[in-house]
Amino acid sequence: MKRLDVTHRTTYRYSEPVAFGPHRMMLRPRDSHEMSLVNATLTTSLPAELTWTYDVFGNVICTAQFDGTTDELSIESHLQVERYAPTELSLFVTGADVAYPLAYSPDELTDLGACLTGSGEPFEPELEAWVQAVTARHAGGAAALLAGLCQEIHAGFTYETRFEESTRSPAETFGLRSGACRDFAAFFIGVARRLGFGARFVSGYLFDPSGGDSGLQGAGATHAWAEVFLPGAGWVEFDPTNGLIASDHLIRVAVTREPHQARPIAGSFVGTPGAFIGLWVGVTVESVESAAEAASVPELVAAPAQAATPPTEAVAA
Repeated sequence: MKRLDVTHRTTYRYSEPVAFGPHRMMLRPRDSHEMSLVNATLTTSLPAELTWTYDVFGNVICTAQFDGTTDELSIESHLQVERYAPTELSLFVTGADVAYPLAYSPDELTDLGACLTGSGEPFEPELEAWVQAVTARHAGGAAALLAGLCQEIHAGFTYETRFEESTRSPAETFGLRSGACRDFAAFFIGVARRLGFGARFVSGYLFDPSGGDSGLQGAGATHAWAEVFLPGAGWVEFDPTNGLIASDHLIRVAVTREPHQARPIAGSFVGTPGAFIGLWVGVTVESVESAAEAASVPELVAAPAQAATPPTEAVAA
């Protein structure tokens, strides 16, 4: 078990004081058998009234109604979580890999619904040929095929940091053989659905115990990966950016059908057009050395605080 501290700071800057519309935030994870939320605080530099709800996927949603104007808005989320090592993929109910092609039950097919969009529909010829070659190279069970797909994306595609909010289509990512973690997650999901798997998008954070020397990509910002539903195993995590499978380095915050539904913070401002200067995002994930020193769980609050100094560059998953 790892106990981890996560700090996610977002700062918006404007050329003049502006007011704000409602901001929708997906920053608090839900407890599971793999991860327990020990401590969570949410602080804003401008006073706000918070409303807590769940979305259609069961994610925790916080809506902030801000009071007043400012030329700099800072939102800081601090989490402390306990992350447990996952069960090995081979340890299913049957003690073996899941047979491929999959045979979802009628209930599973209904419940997976849109997570199966594109199932069985071929891609354009070049991408389809690549998918068929990957399938042939990793013939066998479903987990072996998905693990092979994850590793081939990790080894054959180049990671890049992109500041645009959009996510590339599978065809675009394949054509460029490069992308950000959200592009690789969307590409993996598209291929998995093509092969008949129910797959969904995951947004969260990456823990790099080396502090940047391990070669892991995506630390220092929000991170994105995929989950695939396997009968007997449930939802299994695949991070094609780093070649990770069911890893305790992944800290899940939200799951959605498509990437655009998983933005950590979304909102608007009211002011002169062109007043927006920029957005700065910084994420730190650190191990808590002594679990005995961990604080007890407080309620989430939105309290006024001094605006934080932003990181030197914006980073986006």
